[in-house]
Amino acid sequence: MAGLAESGSNPDVDLLYDINGLAKAAPPWVDHLMEFVGEYGLLFALLALLAWCWWGVRRRGGADAAPTVAALVWAPLAAGVAVLVNVPIRGFVERRRPFLDHEGLEVLVDGKNDYSFVSDHATLCMALAVGLFLANRRLGIIGLVLGLLGGFIRVYMGVHYPTDVVGGLALGTAVALLLSPPAMALLTPLMRAVERSPRGGWLVSARRRDERGRVAPGASRSGAAGAEERDLAA
Repeated sequence: MAGLAESGSNPDVDLLYDINGLAKAAPPWVDHLMEFVGEYGLLFALLALLAWCWWGVRRRGGADAAPTVAALVWAPLAAGVAVLVNVPIRGFVERRRPFLDHEGLEVLVDGKNDYSFVSDHATLCMALAVGLFLANRRLGIIGLVLGLLGGFIRVYMGVHYPTDVVGGLALGTAVALLLSPPAMALLTPLMRAVERSPRGGWLVSARRRDERGRVAPGASRSGAAGAEERDLAA
């Protein structure tokens, strides 16, 4: 893999220069914006989408609340697992950062001295996006677009080759999808138990359900309103 970085005629290197050349031509404020988005912004955006999806699920409640929350819990777990899987991959491939082997690149962020393949950022973003897609298709598509954009920005910043990003996107997708069945088999019963618990049920559903999956009396209203209705009924 390291040999890919040595040939300027390699399509991977050519595409690197083409995309990174956009950073050279852009105004400084655009590069600063891309640096922030590429380092932190997209990860924060994906986490915000996960939180938004969770908030909507717990407010709506229903029989699918626990499985959906389980998928949302799996998303960051999948991202963490994917990054751990990447540790031995990076150590085995030992591909240097592109700016160490190629001159004339516009590098937007300093301190990137570890190995380049596979991109951790691309891996994280895509694992989060795929996990979100498993929970909510509409928001998941937005997440996938953000994941692809994150990969593009890493090349734009001059810190990764395009194949580093493709490898990261593939790794994040593979971990999130292939490990999803056993993860959901474990997490879904756990979320159902949390939903039924007196103290933690609100984490899964604002509309509390009993052991048979039925909405508990008065659970769809506030505690005070439910109590008032029960008093009137008595």
